[in-house]
Amino acid sequence: MGNSISEFSWVGSQENFVDLITVNNIKHVSIGRFGGNSLEGQYKNEDGCLIWIDEKVNWEFTVILDAHHSAESAELVLEQFSKRKLDIQLILSLPYEQTLKNIEGTIVNLFQEDAFLTACRKVKGETACLIVLRKDKYVWWFSIGDCISYVFHPELANRGQYQINQRQFYEWVGLVNTFDQIVPCYSSGIRELRKGTNCIFLTTDGLIECPNEPFSSPKEIYNVMRRHQIDEGVNKLLQSIKRNSVKDSTTIISWEVNITKEVARPSDE
Repeated sequence: MGNSISEFSWVGSQENFVDLITVNNIKHVSIGRFGGNSLEGQYKNEDGCLIWIDEKVNWEFTVILDAHHSAESAELVLEQFSKRKLDIQLILSLPYEQTLKNIEGTIVNLFQEDAFLTACRKVKGETACLIVLRKDKYVWWFSIGDCISYVFHPELANRGQYQINQRQFYEWVGLVNTFDQIVPCYSSGIRELRKGTNCIFLTTDGLIECPNEPFSSPKEIYNVMRRHQIDEGVNKLLQSIKRNSVKDSTTIISWEVNITKEVARPSDE
């Protein structure tokens, strides 16, 4: 099973990309990173991300992290995914209806593991964490905190619909940890993609909380992405926030999926 899977993992404490924009590819998935402007006082990067792709079974599993106070909590989350990699990838290899039924419980268990909770109590700071899985014509997401994901498609854009998850403040994993409470708080869901080309887009909040707010509206991000190839679009977005003197680091993961299957349409069409 593992042979057909491409993997990538990074945290900003390894390489911070302050003053530097980089756009790389893992197969068909683009990863854009900008560590923020040193002129605005930035000197570290506390973002992180994880990407697993299986082109044979046809899925992408992505995690994006935005830590604060230090990158330790993001490092710990990535370590936990690495430990549970075989369990998760086994579920991802199942038929899509079984994957989508079982994935949420698996992720909740991963965050509630005793050894992980104990380790979280010892780190400096905490992290937002957003997980997005695309399998078949569906997108499943699991969100803790304020990272953002979008699906860009003309049919949805015509109705003003872009965002997948809603940002939630005061939710984290780490020293302050929603999974260390009696009832953990997170949001999750499943969406059917539209027929044709869908662009899936994840970002940390540096992109939308930039001075002059060039991308505070999802429509502005959509307009850039639809005019360019994925890599070029991601690069344009990062160049724009760099020019607008953003301090915060920004990490973007984006890729396109072409859906040929039938999807839900209104009955009176």
